[in-house]
Amino acid sequence: MTVVIMQFAPAAFERENAAAYCGLSLSTFEKGVREKTIPQARQLSSKRVGWLRVELDAWLLSRPSSEMLPPANTGAKKPRMQLEHSTQ
Repeated sequence: MTVVIMQFAPAAFERENAAAYCGLSLSTFEKGVREKTIPQARQLSSKRVGWLRVELDAWLLSRPSSEMLPPANTGAKKPRMQLEHSTQ
């Protein structure tokens, strides 16, 4: 018998994951949703809403290009400082 392992991205995200997927803080994401500058949630079931990945992707691709450099706290690895050793 062959075992098939399927890996896929979710089609819809909860609020916190939608914000993270877009690279936004939760408060910035919620503000964009309130102001209708970010796609609105979809009713997934009677008690559940979610943001569709394809709509978030389309919104992200519609954002203008930026000449800004990323902030200094992007989490990128920083070069280690070399300690000077005394040879005496």
